[in-house]
Amino acid sequence: MSPMSNKPDVLIIDDDAALAEMLALNLDDLGYSTELAHTGAEARAFLTGSTPRLILLDQHLPDTHGIKLLQWIITEKPETPAVMVTGFHDMSLAISAMKAGAFDYLHKPINMEKLEEILKQTLSKSSQKIAVNVAPEQENDTPEIVGNSQSMLDVAKKIAIAAQNKANVLVQGASGTGKELVARAIHKHSGLDGPFVAVNCASIVETLLESELFGHEKGAFTGADQTKQGRFEVAEDGTLFLDEIGEMSAHLQAKLLRVLQEQTFERVGSNQTRKTNARIIAATHRDLKKMVAEGKFREDLFYRLDVIDIKVPALKDRMEDFPALASNLLMRINKTLGRDIKGLTSTAMDALKGHNWDGNVRELENVLTRAAAHSQNLYIDYADVAKHLTASKEAPASTPTSPVSVLRSMEDVEKEHILAVLDAHEGNKAQACKTLGISRPALDRRLKKWKIS
Repeated sequence: MSPMSNKPDVLIIDDDAALAEMLALNLDDLGYSTELAHTGAEARAFLTGSTPRLILLDQHLPDTHGIKLLQWIITEKPETPAVMVTGFHDMSLAISAMKAGAFDYLHKPINMEKLEEILKQTLSKSSQKIAVNVAPEQENDTPEIVGNSQSMLDVAKKIAIAAQNKANVLVQGASGTGKELVARAIHKHSGLDGPFVAVNCASIVETLLESELFGHEKGAFTGADQTKQGRFEVAEDGTLFLDEIGEMSAHLQAKLLRVLQEQTFERVGSNQTRKTNARIIAATHRDLKKMVAEGKFREDLFYRLDVIDIKVPALKDRMEDFPALASNLLMRINKTLGRDIKGLTSTAMDALKGHNWDGNVRELENVLTRAAAHSQNLYIDYADVAKHLTASKEAPASTPTSPVSVLRSMEDVEKEHILAVLDAHEGNKAQACKTLGISRPALDRRLKKWKIS
């Protein structure tokens, strides 16, 4: 054991003096300085004036239980990782210790290889630089647009212009870029009295989407056991956000065009014409101009929607916003998960910046949420994020000019990508849908078509 130090590598808290001395000698041989405490009182006294880099804490102490002392350590020395040690295989204790904030849990006799691995992890963390600190908590629970890049400043200018009038808005951008946040920002700054009402045109089958938008009368179709208001009525004096407008059928495109032209509609099963004054904001990840040229989207509807055009950049095209985005997302994730993550280390940030983020901000939120949920550290580090980053640069099966790579249908490409995302999320459909930017019903329809359970 090394002489008394204000910052030893390891503080060993164990009532068995002989075992504690033997463990200290083993750690000294590995090059780690140590200090010993045999009671809870000794440990508290030492920690009041000193901060070790790791604490090994036995559950059975003469004057307290290790789990109680752990709770005190987490409060008084939150920056110091603590590992619970016990001679019994107690699953309940292991769960309680990890919930209380223990970095890890070991059984006696201690596996020195495992302990050395923990030491390497914790000591490397203590020397890491902090790249991002979590943003201060906001009272408003509504997510807001974050970013100071030129591309996002351009988006902010367009939002300001759109908020000054009730012209139709078309928001375009890849899945996960935050198109709905843009729509909500326009609504917020427009000062409209009515609500913000969102409809995802891709997540509702055509036969139900018409009823969802325009409402229906009782008995209009099988299952219509009561009259229902449509979203155009619900959005009275407010904003109706039509997400994934590019997925709308030709039949509904024609109906929507009439509403935009005349501000009137009829419920399904009714001849009574109703008026609407809802402000329309549409969004899509598709190239609507190309769809118009291919005859897949009505040209007249496109021009009705495309009065104010806002293009939301992909995350990879505004990496200068990455620190602010991560900081803001972690603040919201802490609130959702009940965690107190303080930020990101520089190695974690380097790993995140090295990813190409095909899923954009939605994928970043998912990775940070998973890292925060699993991490036992105050600052998320490289190991916390690396295992949640899916491979984004798959090796091509052939060169870009090869007929094998070129002569593939869009369905084959889509199928390969969806299955890769599902595999990366270990079959979790909810997480896969977030990364892909599609609804659960849309994913299930594709899997059913491909006869994949």
